[in-house]
Parts: sequence; C-alpha cells; structure tokens
Amino acid sequence: MNELEPLLERWANFYLITSAAAATLIGLLFVVITLAAKRRMEEVQATAKIRVYLTPSVVYFASVLNVAALLTFPNHTRLTATLCICLVGVVGLVYSGSFFIGRGVKKSYYEPRDRIHYAGFPFAAYGLLVLGGVLLLRDTQRGLTFVAVGMLSLLTIGIRNLWAIAIEVVSIRPGRH
Repeated sequence: MNELEPLLERWANFYLITSAAAATLIGLLFVVITLAAKRRMEEVQATAKIRVYLTPSVVYFASVLNVAALLTFPNHTRLTATLCICLVGVVGLVYSGSFFIGRGVKKSYYEPRDRIHYAGFPFAAYGLLVLGGVLLLRDTQRGLTFVAVGMLSLLTIGIRNLWAIAIEVVSIRPGRH
C-alpha cells in the first residue's frame, strides 16, 4: 500500500457524496431542458440561449463527477492522482477561459454580467483543482483539501446557474421573450 491510499480512503465518502450530487444535478438539467423545450418549442432564440447557459453547468457537474471517479481508482500514486486532477483542471481552465476570449455564437452570453458566473468563478474553481493537484505532490492533505474546495465550488456554481436558468424558464410565459 502506498502512502496516498490511506488518505484517499479517508476522502472516499466526500467523493461519493459529491459524485452523487453531480450526477443527480445532471439529471435535473434534463428535466429543465424538457420543461424549456415544452414552453419554448417555436422560439429559436430561446433554444439557443438555453444551450449557451446549460452546457457550462453540465461541464461543471461532469468535472466534479470525473474528479471524484478518477480519485477512487485503486493504487494511485501522488503522480497519477496529480495527473488526473490536473487533467480535469486544465481542460476546465481552457473551457471556462474560452468564454473570455471567444466571441462566437456559442460563447456569447446575453447578459455581460453572466460572464462572472459562467466563466469567472468556474475559472477560479478549476484553478483550485490545478493548484490542489500540484500541491498533492508536496503536501498531500493540503492538496486534497484544495481539490475538495474546487469540487465544491464547481457544484455551488453549477447549482446557482441551474437555479437562474430554472427561474427564467418557469417565469417567462410561452410566446414571450
């Protein structure tokens, strides 16, 4: 047994809870999509808007699910755990960072302030994942704590964004923008 296994075992319940929450919230997104599709079937702009706002939330929840799943692999060394965490973190940094750089249709938000919720906060959360992964090489417990904070941040951001989407979907009458 390597030195990382006992620490990862102590975090196992945390990974179980966060992965279950992320998976459940991904399922909830499908409910929101179904409600939105029923309410706005004929509205092309609304459909595009839903896609722009829902996709990042799916990515955030999937990132949490992936980190939790990757860290439950048996026989991790510090290096393999770091690589797994940093892989998800770097992909997330590129993804959320692209919302600051890109101006394409898929990357533009309808409200400029939404960039902070859909790109700024997630960028910081993915940065915590990368920082935690790197710290894992030197100080395992502190690294895993940073990873946990990054995972919880992504869950919280995704919940906030999903809530905002759900409120918009149910508060606008069909036929109105």
